[in-house]
Amino acid sequence: MPKYVIERDIPGAGKLSPAELKGISQTSCGVLSKLGPQIQWVHSYVTADKIYCVYNAPNEAMVREHAAQGGFPANRVSAVTSIIDPITAE
Repeated sequence: MPKYVIERDIPGAGKLSPAELKGISQTSCGVLSKLGPQIQWVHSYVTADKIYCVYNAPNEAMVREHAAQGGFPANRVSAVTSIIDPITAE
């Protein structure tokens, strides 16, 4: 299944409390359960003013539909073309 990185501009994201992050996560999971098993949230990285999310989904449209239903920004959605790590160097 294709993998996507979603860049979400959320000013102050790095200052969100654990309770706020839990609420965002619960909203996301609720939308995912409505959309069905073809879209999966892998994990997210929270930085000062952005959240970067990694999703498996059949297409970009479904990623954007998740964002729309959840009320999340999806400022940039990029399809992952390759994954590299230290093993790639061997």
